[in-house]
Amino acid sequence: MMERGSAVVEFALVLPLVLALLFGLVEVAVVARSEIQLLHAAREGARAAAASPDTSVAVRAVRESLGRSGSRARISVSRPSTIGGRAVVRVRMRHDVAAPLFGGFPVELSANASMRVER
Repeated sequence: MMERGSAVVEFALVLPLVLALLFGLVEVAVVARSEIQLLHAAREGARAAAASPDTSVAVRAVRESLGRSGSRARISVSRPSTIGGRAVVRVRMRHDVAAPLFGGFPVELSANASMRVER
């Protein structure tokens, strides 16, 4: 008779651990997606910097690629004036992990991309 409720008690003890693990996996996936988007935005900026001598074009390309979160990004562009040199775009952005549950803790994401100057 005593074993009848033990399955419910074991389930109640294990359920928070399983949910925490699931939540952790989802957060890792969200951070990975944000990192990939940041890398893509840096590549877009490097492509724009390689094609245009105006660095504001590269900054605009990065912000447009990031969409709504583009306003939070810190972007630096270095572009030599000589053709064949390397235009380098660095993008940094803060991402709050676990914000809905625990108030979040910041993770600094960054991406770099470079391309040869065309014009």
